[in-house]
Amino acid sequence: MHCTITGFGSGAGARLPGYDFVVQAVGGLMSITGEPGGTPLKAGVALVDVLTAKDATTGILAALRHRDRTGQGQLVEVNLLSSLLGSLVNQASGYLATGHDPGPMGNRHPSIAPYETLACREGQLLAVAVGNDRQFRELARVLGAPELAEDLRFARNEDRVRNRTDLIKALEDRLAADTPHGWTGRLSAASVPCGPVNTVSEALELAARLGLDPVTPVGEGRTPQVTSPLRLSGTPVAQPFAPPRLDEHGTALRTWLSGPADDPLPPRM
Repeated sequence: MHCTITGFGSGAGARLPGYDFVVQAVGGLMSITGEPGGTPLKAGVALVDVLTAKDATTGILAALRHRDRTGQGQLVEVNLLSSLLGSLVNQASGYLATGHDPGPMGNRHPSIAPYETLACREGQLLAVAVGNDRQFRELARVLGAPELAEDLRFARNEDRVRNRTDLIKALEDRLAADTPHGWTGRLSAASVPCGPVNTVSEALELAARLGLDPVTPVGEGRTPQVTSPLRLSGTPVAQPFAPPRLDEHGTALRTWLSGPADDPLPPRM
C-alpha cells in the first residue's frame, strides 16, 4: 500500500506543479477571500497543504483498516485541488444550487447575521457568531438594547441578513461603549459566541489559560513545538521532538539503509 499526493491528480493535471498559493487561486478560494471589491487574497497559512495532508491521513487510515480486514493493500491518491474544492462546503453548494458564483464578503457570513467582526471602542474588532435567534436576543439584552430583538428588521435571522447594514450600525453604536475584551466577558457569560481578534501570541496564551497546553518543549536550545491537537485517552500522541540538525540522524539512517530490508526504523527517527 502507498499514498501519492499531487497538485492536480494523476490524469490530465499530472504534469502541473502543485503549489499551495497557486491552488488557492485556481481553486476558487481567493475569489471568496477578502473585502468586497478588493483584491482577492490567499489565506494566511498554506491552508491547502494542511487540508490535503489531513485528507491523506484519513485515506491511509481507511486503507489500513481495509487491509486489516482483507489483507489487501491499495493505492491512496489525494491532490491539492480536490482537497480545496471539498473544503469549499457551503460556498460550492451555493454555486451548485443557484449557478451563481459567490464573492468575497470580508468577515461576513453569506447567510447568517451578525456573524462577522464588529467595531468596538476605538475601532477595535470583536468577532461575533450569532447562530440563532435566541443568541441574538441575548446579544441585544447584554448590549442594553433588548428592543433590537423585537424590531421586525432584526427579529429573525433572515430579517437580519436582509437588513444587515442597519443591523451592524445599530450594534456598533452600542459596542463603542467598551473594548472587545470587556464585551467578551459579558457576552460569553450570556452564551453569545464571541471573542477579540487575537494575534498568534495571544491565541497561544488563550489556549494555555484554557488548559490546552498548546506548546511543548523539545529540548534545551531547541525551538518549542505546537502541541498536537489530538487527545487520545488510551494511546496518547508521542512526545514531539525537534527537527533534526544537519546529519543529526545520519549515522543511524545510513546504518539502517545498509541493513536487511525488513529492519524497522531506529527509534525517534
